[in-house]
Amino acid sequence: MTAAENVCYTLINVPMDSEPPSEISLKNDLEKGDVKSKTEALKRVIVMILNGEKLPGLLMTIIRFVLPLQDHTVKKLLLVFWEIVPKTTPDGRLLHEMILVCDAYRKDLQHPNEFIRGSTLRFLCKLKEAELLEPLMPAIRACLEHRHSYVRRNAVLAIYTIYRNFEHLIPDAPELIHDFLVNEKDASCKRNAFMMLIHADQDRALDYLSTCIDQVQTFGDILQLVIVELIYKVCHANPSERARFIRCIYNLLQSSSPAVKYEAAGTLVTLSSAPTAIKAAAQCYIDLIIKESDNNVKLIVLDRLIELKEHPAHERVLQDLVMDILRVLSTPDLEVRKKTLQLALDLVSSRNVEELVIVLKKEVIKTNNVSEHEDTDKYRQLLVRTLHSCSVRFPDMAGNVIPVLMEFLSDSNEAAAADVLEFVREAIQRFDNLRMLIVEKMLEVFHAIKSVKIYRGALWILGEYCGTKGDIQSVMTEVRRSLGEIPIVESEIKKEAGELKPEEEITVGPAQKLVTEMGTYVTQSALSSSRPAKKEEERPPLRGFLLDGDFFVAASLATTLTKIALRYVALVQEKKKQNTFVAEAMLLMATILHLGKSSLPKKPITEDDVDRISLCLKVLAECSPLMNDIFNKECRQSLSHMLSAKLEEEKLTQKKESEKRNVTVQPDDPISFMQLTAKNEMNCKEDQFQLSLLAAMGNTQRKEAADPLASKLNKVTQLTGFSDPVYAEAYVHVNQYDIVLDVLVVNQTSDTLQSCTLELATLGDLKLVEKPSPLTLAPHDFANIKANVKVASTENGIIFGNIVYDVSGAASDRNCVVLSDIHIDIMDYIQPATCTDAEFRQMWAEFEWENKVTVNTNIVDLNDYLQHILKSTNMKCLTPEKALSGYCGFMAANLYARSIFGEDALANVSIEKPIQQGPEAAVTGHIRIRAKSQGMALSLGDKINLSQKKNSI
Repeated sequence: MTAAENVCYTLINVPMDSEPPSEISLKNDLEKGDVKSKTEALKRVIVMILNGEKLPGLLMTIIRFVLPLQDHTVKKLLLVFWEIVPKTTPDGRLLHEMILVCDAYRKDLQHPNEFIRGSTLRFLCKLKEAELLEPLMPAIRACLEHRHSYVRRNAVLAIYTIYRNFEHLIPDAPELIHDFLVNEKDASCKRNAFMMLIHADQDRALDYLSTCIDQVQTFGDILQLVIVELIYKVCHANPSERARFIRCIYNLLQSSSPAVKYEAAGTLVTLSSAPTAIKAAAQCYIDLIIKESDNNVKLIVLDRLIELKEHPAHERVLQDLVMDILRVLSTPDLEVRKKTLQLALDLVSSRNVEELVIVLKKEVIKTNNVSEHEDTDKYRQLLVRTLHSCSVRFPDMAGNVIPVLMEFLSDSNEAAAADVLEFVREAIQRFDNLRMLIVEKMLEVFHAIKSVKIYRGALWILGEYCGTKGDIQSVMTEVRRSLGEIPIVESEIKKEAGELKPEEEITVGPAQKLVTEMGTYVTQSALSSSRPAKKEEERPPLRGFLLDGDFFVAASLATTLTKIALRYVALVQEKKKQNTFVAEAMLLMATILHLGKSSLPKKPITEDDVDRISLCLKVLAECSPLMNDIFNKECRQSLSHMLSAKLEEEKLTQKKESEKRNVTVQPDDPISFMQLTAKNEMNCKEDQFQLSLLAAMGNTQRKEAADPLASKLNKVTQLTGFSDPVYAEAYVHVNQYDIVLDVLVVNQTSDTLQSCTLELATLGDLKLVEKPSPLTLAPHDFANIKANVKVASTENGIIFGNIVYDVSGAASDRNCVVLSDIHIDIMDYIQPATCTDAEFRQMWAEFEWENKVTVNTNIVDLNDYLQHILKSTNMKCLTPEKALSGYCGFMAANLYARSIFGEDALANVSIEKPIQQGPEAAVTGHIRIRAKSQGMALSLGDKINLSQKKNSI
């Protein structure tokens, strides 16, 4: 072990700006300086020793001139100094001077000031020399009876560490601490004493717990947490003890501390799978989510509830708590609401679906009155989708839900209205008994629809499902009302002309003189400014869409009019009525065509829309049976096929999910013996407390892949060459938002390298948390340096730098070895995710960064190439397998992934097989990547390019 690796439990930030002082000047300051200069000199001595300097000549000086001082800062610094100073001779014997230091420790342990006593006791926990501790034992024991709790709790910790390291110094420690615990009143002292008994003598800890098990609720929360940990460990090691302590865990679920409730609920679930236990734990989790204000806490506890649901035996218990879970919807955070709704939807059954729908309907109505919150629209969309899913799974509920939801078709938020429309379209196709109700409600809200996209969808539904003569006439009335006066062109020209005729103007207000930007005067009447605005307000919706140049809705209207006219002809026998209705439909189409060709709309009609309207006119003119069949039957069949395929896909997904959750054991499965199980395979038998501690420290043990190449060696990066004076290599460990670089530095020279410093810098959204401390390397010695880097977003980052050092005794400048770059892989932060087609299209339109990557590979099969890209980029293919099956020479697929920072990445793969070049021709095409940030789009493109090149070697 090098000097730099000597154990120091106290972390000290060392500024390295100034040159280290000489030993003589330090000695002078320590001997003759005042308290302030002695303090500064002592600080410099500590820093120099940490950097590997020995300074043996200063030990006696400090004992003589600094140790007697009573200043609290000096005493605190001396404790750090005694912690790091070498206390033994090179052959391992204790230095004679330490006897004097030991006497000083003893005096401090009997000092009247509790701060000095407590600090000294904390320091003794770090001492590893039994010879120094032995004379102090009576004084340490005496501190257990001190009046101040700060001294007592540190005395317990000191006794615990001494007992653990040198049991012979205090063999009766468990008995001593047990007696102390029985008589102690302070919560922090009791917690430390109880924790010591857990680790030193578990039987005594259990004996104490047995005596006070009924008073556990009255204890402080810090002690309750330790009791939960003890019960967890005892019951896992010895399951027969469960009955003895499970009641205590039940009681702790009622604790006033949220932390205790959370740990007790988690422990109860691991100890018992009885429905009452699961229900109590779940109820506790729900209360925590509702009462805790922090959204992160809510999300963490929600995840625990979701984990409970994953267990098939617990799912039925949680189904009874769906209404309690829905209380969480009172939280304004969208992510919490999203998870809650998903959990409720997974747990809904025929027993509680009615209550669930009532609550969701109330929530939807609430969102109608609240418009100021930015997430209200998204929340409404979530509620609509949840109700949609409930209605599809439980058709009896659709009748209750549809009237409430259809009010939102006139909503200004297009996303929620589009979801309602999609739901209505599915419901009207699946549930014949609801068609009358839906058509009636649709006709009620039709005139209030504001969005052209929703208007188109509503037109299609009305045209497809109006079956009676009355409904068909109602649709025609609504269309005429929405279109306004016809012919459109003539009426619009009349309006324009009407505004210009002075005799038609009503009394004009007094003209105002206004000054323009250029400083000239202009006269404006009150009428000319107000009249056009009024005209815009009064314009019917469909007329407004057409004058804005949106003629796609006109094509949709033409199809609807054709369908209802053909149906009207089939229903009504009178020729005159038939001809009148068909003529009216044709007149509407003709006037729209005329408008499209005129100069009145903001944009002229497109050729596609002209073709569609002309086709509809021709169909109505001829009324052939074939066209009647196509318009009135085959359109509905296409929708039916699409909905069936969607339902089948959902069932397949649910089946896969349930297969994952069902734990099946085959007769020939090997038996798992706990004693022979590898540590990383003990899934349910792992110590939860140990796991959470490791996670907090960033040391989560991930299972390595089965591939032997995927070991730690795969992540080692060589930073310098073998012939450089200093050899360095780094192991890059990625842990969520942190990157830990473990750098091995080897001195390959025969010189001592002083102030050897690893200097790092970063490119990209990476930030170096702390500067690694300098160290001294003996000839051919080595050391490990750790550096932490914070990651702020998902993009390829580069860490670069150099190692600088001084050669002992050389008068030259500092030497420098430049390091190779360390590339941080974006794949460590990207995870596959799913989204709906509508969300994908919306994000695709919104994201401003696009990166187009040309396919350059030697893979000859389209599907193989797609699978290779999915594996290389951690993305998920959203295009269903059915759409990708078969072979036609080209393929298009949508991919999606999310980063751990919540960033979205979209990709569209468009590839083809150039058949003319033969069967062995490689796949060609493009991959377009879109993301919100430039770094994400570029980094993903680089990753695809690299993986293609690797494959083509």
